[in-house]
Amino acid sequence: MNGLWKTVTENFVFVLEFVGVIALMFLVAIAVQKAADKKRGVKRKIFTTRMMAVVGMFSAIATVLYLFDFPLPFLAPGFYKVDFSELPVLIGSFAFGPVAGVMIEFCKILLKILIKSSNTAFVGDLANFAVGCSLLLPAGAVYEFFKSKKGAIAGCIAGTLCMTVFGSLFNALYLIPKFVVLYELPSVDSIIGMGSAVNPAITNLTTFVCLAVAPLNLLKGSVISIITMLVYKPLSPILKEGHSMAGKKQSKLL
Repeated sequence: MNGLWKTVTENFVFVLEFVGVIALMFLVAIAVQKAADKKRGVKRKIFTTRMMAVVGMFSAIATVLYLFDFPLPFLAPGFYKVDFSELPVLIGSFAFGPVAGVMIEFCKILLKILIKSSNTAFVGDLANFAVGCSLLLPAGAVYEFFKSKKGAIAGCIAGTLCMTVFGSLFNALYLIPKFVVLYELPSVDSIIGMGSAVNPAITNLTTFVCLAVAPLNLLKGSVISIITMLVYKPLSPILKEGHSMAGKKQSKLL
């Protein structure tokens, strides 16, 4: 805990930025969920006992998956790692809405930091949270408005594309420059050089995000989406049983 507190105090401004991103994601998720409920003419509580129980369970699963991340050295530098922790996040978003998804994503990051601290001064954790939300929010939003198999497929496609684009822009405009500052690297060229070692076609920041970051996020989003489509339908009745206690009509609409 002393190491965690030291990291927080040394990077206080960045921690505040992290908190701001978390708050923004929650506000977006709540707005989407309320808009979808209004469109369907449904009044339901955002937080229910069953939803909170599933959030807790899925957060634990997501944390374990997050701890078992791994690099793809043929695609990107070794400090870019892939994990499938967004799988329970996306399933939770489909079952209970985007708010549940953001809660699982947040709890996953919090648990990971408490268990393992942060070896990237929270930069990697912010990246994982923000990029994860860029998958779950579009996917969950589409499914909230169109609760069908086609809606789920469209949501997964939208989420994967958004994650790929957002992840690339977020890296280019914020994360990579932040890494340079936090690790006191000479310049962005140091990171680009790591990318060039993997793929000689990488020569600048644009080619770095297009040839390393974007394919990584596209691959991750595609795999998570495919697995979600395979397992969500069998899990859905178990997850959502008793979710809405306001009446049978609401339960059927969900």
